[in-house]
Amino acid sequence: MFEKQVYIDRRLKLRKKIKSGIAILMGNTESPMNYPSNTYHFRQDSNFLYFFGLDIPNLIGIIDIEDGKDCLYGDDFDIDDIIWMGPQPKLKELGEKVGVLSTHPLKELNTTISRAIRHGRKIHIIPPYRAENILTLERLLGINQSFIKTYSSLELIKAIVGLRSIKEACEIDEIEKACAIGYKMHTTAMKMAKVGASEREIAGFIEGIAVAHGTMPSFPIILSQNGETLHNHDHSQILQQGRMLLVDCGAESVSHYASDNTRTIPVGGKFSQQQKDIYNIVLAATNKAIEIAKPGIPYLDVHKASAKVIVEGLSALGLMKGNVDDAVANGAHALFFPHGLGHMMGLDVHDMEDLGENNVGYDDEITRSDQFGTAYLRCGRRIQTGFVLTVEPGIYFIPALIEKWKSEKINESFINYAKLADYANFGGIRLEDDILITDKGCRILGQRIPITVDEVESTML
Repeated sequence: MFEKQVYIDRRLKLRKKIKSGIAILMGNTESPMNYPSNTYHFRQDSNFLYFFGLDIPNLIGIIDIEDGKDCLYGDDFDIDDIIWMGPQPKLKELGEKVGVLSTHPLKELNTTISRAIRHGRKIHIIPPYRAENILTLERLLGINQSFIKTYSSLELIKAIVGLRSIKEACEIDEIEKACAIGYKMHTTAMKMAKVGASEREIAGFIEGIAVAHGTMPSFPIILSQNGETLHNHDHSQILQQGRMLLVDCGAESVSHYASDNTRTIPVGGKFSQQQKDIYNIVLAATNKAIEIAKPGIPYLDVHKASAKVIVEGLSALGLMKGNVDDAVANGAHALFFPHGLGHMMGLDVHDMEDLGENNVGYDDEITRSDQFGTAYLRCGRRIQTGFVLTVEPGIYFIPALIEKWKSEKINESFINYAKLADYANFGGIRLEDDILITDKGCRILGQRIPITVDEVESTML
């Protein structure tokens, strides 16, 4: 939690961006695993955290635009709770920590919202993603749960995106802390990637590193020898000589800011020449993106520049052919690089994705492409000082996709399908760094995880 003035200032800034009405910011409730009192590890809603900072379930925040009043609704813990949980702060004390002086029991919220509706005031909500909050909003607003999301306030969404996109210095410090934990997770995975080791053991051990720092992974760990499956959460294999292990993981700081890095490493510690060839193309694409990312440039252009490096490298190996610019324009690179270069990152690993990817990553100037591969780019808009983004190009040899394109003769003027037989069991390589956009360019957040062939192989000794 930051100093209370941080939250006061954020709510003031939000109030200036909205014309009128009241904004409802739903905190999360506990979520049961298999019966009510056996719950998943609690994770507070990120928008509630951003404006109210309290990492406690069953709270709802109200920001009244015209009255300039912030209210917190929740219930004090009773003696039955305290027996199991120990002493707990009162709601009034919690409010004081974040500069909210008006606190009320949850049961009073219905009266507040009903009064606002009777007076014809605008009620601003953001799209709920948890069933419990959908049902609460249904009760408060009298709107059938099936239609709740359609009543989301675009005005509130744009206001939140405008604020959360630009990271404050205190937020950067938290992301750096998350990156430091992520560094330990990745270098530990490198040292554990021995022939005969199990994916489960490595995945469990590096998750434990995040837990040991009092936090949690920022998303379920992706760790697999089948790196051609982009988000592979299966950890059932035993590591084999000659294969590569793709590790995509990150941690949250105690304040819930995320890191997100990917490294692809050779099982046993040494890349083959074929693996080095592809790896160095992905590394060059990563470095190119970091080199050119700066304020004012569309991230879509950074994505395309990275794709051109991939086409150039694959052409040098005889896997692609023809004019590089034409190949990228026609989407031929997407056979090997079928996803976007990266995404915004902050309190969410895919920052603010609950508010809608297009609302976060695109705008009236730059809209999402409908071309295969480029359509998966989560952020294409012009980037600004203070943005935090991931840079994560990759090259994958996906048998089903190759067969589909080959049989349909897709982009055959740019792809040497005959040559692809030599890479049938290659898998995939992805590299990912987290960057902060600065006044003149960008910088990598955290200590850069070993990334060159020599650095990776030395770390794995």
